[in-house]
Amino acid sequence: MSATSYGWLVLAFPLAGTLIISFGWLRGWPARWPGWIASGAILGAFLSSIGALVQLQQEPDDGRSLVDSAWTYVATSNVRVDMSILVDPLSVFMCLVVSGVSFLIHVYSVAYMGGDRGYTRYFAYLNYFVFSMLLLVLAANFVVLIVGWAFVGAASYLLISYWYRRETAATAGIKAFVINVIGDVGLVIAAFLLLDRTNALDYAGVFGHAHQAFGHNDTTLVIACLLLLVGAFAKSAQLPLHTWLPDAMEGPTPVSALIHAATMVTAGVYLIARMHPLFELAPTAADVSAIIGAATLVFAASVAMVVTDLKRSIAYSTISQIGYMVMGVSVFAYAAGMFHLMTHAFFKALLFMGAGSVISAMGGIQDMDRMGGFRKAMPFTFVAFLCGALALAAFPLTSGFFSKDEILAFTIDRGGWFWILAIAGYLGAALTAFYAFRMVFRVFWGAPVEEARELEQGQIAHHPPANPATGEPEDTDVGFPAEEHHIAERDWPMRAAMGPLAVLAVLAGAVQVPGVDDVIENFLAPTFADSRFHDTAPTTGSELLGLVAGGLISLAGIAVAYHVYVRRRGVTLQLRDRFARVHGFLVNKWYFDELYAAVFVRPVATFGGFGRGVIETRFVQGFIVGGATGVVRVGTSFARSIQTGYLRAYALLLLLGVAALALYFLLASS
Repeated sequence: MSATSYGWLVLAFPLAGTLIISFGWLRGWPARWPGWIASGAILGAFLSSIGALVQLQQEPDDGRSLVDSAWTYVATSNVRVDMSILVDPLSVFMCLVVSGVSFLIHVYSVAYMGGDRGYTRYFAYLNYFVFSMLLLVLAANFVVLIVGWAFVGAASYLLISYWYRRETAATAGIKAFVINVIGDVGLVIAAFLLLDRTNALDYAGVFGHAHQAFGHNDTTLVIACLLLLVGAFAKSAQLPLHTWLPDAMEGPTPVSALIHAATMVTAGVYLIARMHPLFELAPTAADVSAIIGAATLVFAASVAMVVTDLKRSIAYSTISQIGYMVMGVSVFAYAAGMFHLMTHAFFKALLFMGAGSVISAMGGIQDMDRMGGFRKAMPFTFVAFLCGALALAAFPLTSGFFSKDEILAFTIDRGGWFWILAIAGYLGAALTAFYAFRMVFRVFWGAPVEEARELEQGQIAHHPPANPATGEPEDTDVGFPAEEHHIAERDWPMRAAMGPLAVLAVLAGAVQVPGVDDVIENFLAPTFADSRFHDTAPTTGSELLGLVAGGLISLAGIAVAYHVYVRRRGVTLQLRDRFARVHGFLVNKWYFDELYAAVFVRPVATFGGFGRGVIETRFVQGFIVGGATGVVRVGTSFARSIQTGYLRAYALLLLLGVAALALYFLLASS
């Protein structure tokens, strides 16, 4: 089979899984069959990705960009759009990461969602989500890209608001959908601008004609690239379109893992990397992207230091880490940015899985203020979560250590004002190490809380069903979380999923060690061979120096977290009281939600209320519709009044009519 044939199979497996699960439930499934069918479908996609990788490696370097079309979607005199896929090193790399990590999340979900009443619906949505992301990364033209982009947004809405009878979940799903539609609009307009100047929508055509159609920093191209960034930042939750992602934690924890690690939020990073010929021709747009990535990574890291909801703390961590990736691909360190995308997928999925296990042990409670002392009660979860936290903190020799510092080393190598971005990156690294182990120490260290003691005695805690965000009492029926709780220590599918990720979180950095090997960079080289920065890279010595600096910063951040959360427990309360305004600023997430509510939400709601109450009710319904019906009503009343049934009255009306006509003609003839 060819590489493109495997590419089609990558799409076919999750799509088939979605359809089988969606329609097969009518016949009645045994308990966990939908979960295993969905997992098998994603495993098929992963194995097909490996097949595409093997076949692609047999091609010469300049022939590793293969396009295959299933049918022609649109054909005009100037433009042709096919339902086609692109199999090249970048798309295969993304397929391997997406399908591989998604498979483990599916396996984890088999147990974690075991008691949920919407179990079958959940796995149909999950397979659809993965299919949408794979369609996005395999797209060979802007039309298929936009379709996959929209599908991912729709799937995220379905999964974030999966517990649809929980009001906060429904609201979060709508919020995510609306913000992502803003990104969709930006992407569509950018495609139209590129089509207008290049007369093409396929990547090869657009990139091939870009140098003839646009000059260096051409205004139209800069605008098109900025609109591409609108799509990327909405999908990847970068400033200022980030506010949906923390709220997306209303979905089930495996959904959070899938959104953050393997799908959706990495789409923006992929888009920038895929569009690199355009961004290199419009470096102003690339600089804007790098600046926003740097600002986002510092902003999100600062908020993660004070958030007490465990899942939301990890969510802000994702926003921050995506900022590193965006900065990496925007300073044209493509291999470094994609390398961090891969390692982040491993340790972020692992952190969410560990968080899900802890939250289950807490009976659904997500507040870290209520947690503590789970190290003895949950040894497997503790070790797995610790591996993820070490990689997130860029602890020396872990995967995050190599990938994050490669981005910063390349940024420093660019020189000039890029030093400011690198400094922001190192500041974010210090904050990251601190908040990563803030989670570890607050959840697993200290005296065991009541739920931890119950677990040590062999019992999983159960609390009355309640919304963890509001404390509102809930049901356990369809549309609400199930009453059952599953932890990794008791459910082997959860351990089977977390174990490989823990190993990868620690060891995956070995594929890209300065001066030792460059597996990722060499594999992706054919995709970025046309880049003018292809042969530009920091020296091995500067990279090693950066690793030393990054390692020291990581150790310092962990040491500070240990000091304030283990050795001097309670000192953070003193700092909170002393710097109340700063703490309030961070707790309120820099007031972005409040700002958007004041500038956009309330004015639009007010205008909508005016439109509904005045324009619709009074003017349209009252004046236009009501006036028309009033005229008809008066006319019909008059008609009824003259319909007396008396022949004399009808004869009189006829006589009066004839007389009126005669008088009219007499006057007209004079």
